[in-house]
Parts: sequence; structure tokens; C-alpha cells
Amino acid sequence: MEKNNLTALAKPSSSDNGEGLCRGDDKTTLPRGARLPINRCNLPAVILGSLTYQRHPTPLFIDGVAELHRDLFRRLDAAPAAARAQVFRDYLTVHFRLEHPEEAGFCGRRRSRTKADYARAIRGWSFDADSREGAVLKGWVESRFGLLPRHHGQPLTDPAGDAYRRYLEMRAQGLYGTNALEAQLDLVYTYCQFELQRRDPEASHRRLYRGVNRLGDHEVLARPGGRQQVILLNNLNSFTASRERAGEFGDYLLTADLPVHKVFFHCGLLPGVLQGEDEFLVIGGVVEVTLSTL
Repeated sequence: MEKNNLTALAKPSSSDNGEGLCRGDDKTTLPRGARLPINRCNLPAVILGSLTYQRHPTPLFIDGVAELHRDLFRRLDAAPAAARAQVFRDYLTVHFRLEHPEEAGFCGRRRSRTKADYARAIRGWSFDADSREGAVLKGWVESRFGLLPRHHGQPLTDPAGDAYRRYLEMRAQGLYGTNALEAQLDLVYTYCQFELQRRDPEASHRRLYRGVNRLGDHEVLARPGGRQQVILLNNLNSFTASRERAGEFGDYLLTADLPVHKVFFHCGLLPGVLQGEDEFLVIGGVVEVTLSTL
């Protein structure tokens, strides 16, 4: 990465008080019950989860990642585009001792847990977003961005309820015996943002699609008129860049122009991790979508 690009990763280009950022009295701000008061990035959840953020996005930075891993981004800058994915994989393999867990302190018998790395977590999500791996990814978003999950097998509207307890248990099981899995996911997100910026530095949004069977599966906050709906997404969601592909997953189509800064992962980032659906994993919050029938 060029020096100025590395600086951009490490230091936010906008403050919390910048023009275009929402305020807590926004009609379509993130509901209080869907957010934490603190997080581990440069914008509070009430801002990054708002409708105003969708309309006027600014980069998101997870605390300390760019500074701690400067060497990775220097290597990525020096590598040709076709080699960068392998540079990234190699760095995580060495940094987290993924092939030699005993060097990271592993001394147990269940070696299968040592294989629970970032790639397995993302593949697990692709098979079932309500799986143990899905709980880990939703928990990571909760921790880093302060957005609470809204659904995991069941609605998670009651933090004291059985559904939320099951989610917490699955999250804990998914993290048990891993080597800093959430720190691995920090790098996946930061690398994804690095690549998106390198490939199209002028892009602020990406038009994405999601097939649904019932709009009632989402929390509708407002209906501005026509086919427009303002909804509250889960804290992590699957979209696709293919309208035709989205139509295979439901009778209704949600179309949204989503900030590229909310893309956690996409199918072209690391070959072999996600297969064939042109899938994007997108951090949630309040968004305006267009609803149409297929």
C-alpha cells in the first residue's frame, strides 16, 4: 500500500462530527435495543447503523488493526494484484500459527478445533447463517461495530430470553479452542476494504440484491412511499451482486445501494472460500431498500 493509503487505513478521514453523519435524533436511526453503547471502531453504532450512514458513508476502521499489522499491508502494496490473496493467506497462516497450533499454546486432544479458522467460519456461514460459525460472525460484528444481532434461528429481541442464550452458547462454542479467531476476522474485514479501495477507489456504494419470501422476516421501520421501505437488517447479512441469483431465494426482491465500507467479505476476495453465488457478506443496520416482486 502506498504511504498515504496506509495512513488512511490507520487514521479515519472523518471525525464523528463530520458533515453528513447522522445524529441520535434521526427519525430512522438505529433503535436503542439494536446497538451497544461502545464498540471497537472509529464510529459509534448509532451512526454507522443509521440510514444517514447508508446515504453518506465514511470509512470504518477497527481499532489498532492497521497499526498492528503494518507489515502485512506493506507486503500487499508490493505484491501484484494476482498474488495479493496468497500473500494475505500466508500472513494469517504464519501470524496465527494456523498450521502449528502447538506453537500458539495448543495442548488439547480435540485437534479439530484448531481448524476453526477464518475460512471455516465464512464457509460455515455460507451453508447456514444460523450455525455455530454464523453465531461467531454475528458476535464479531457485535463486538467490533456495536450492532446487536436481531436473528439467529429465532428473533433475538429479548436479551434475557432463551433464543439469545442459545446464540451466546453457540458463539462461545465456536470461539472455544481457536487461535484468536475474532482477530483473524478483523484482518479479513480490513483486507477486504483494502482490496475494494484498490479495485475501485471512487466507489462509495455497491448495488446488491437479496431474495426473501416475506418482508415480515425483516423489521420495517418506515415506508417512505412507493416500493421504498426502511428496514432494520440483522447485524450481518448475505446479499448478491446478481439480481437473477437473488431471485432464486425468494418471491420478493430487496434492492439496496449499500456502502462498500460495510462489506465484510465477498466471493471474489479469497478464491475457494465462497463458491458460485456472487455472495457479499454485509454488515447491517438501518437501510432503505426497494421491494419488488419477481
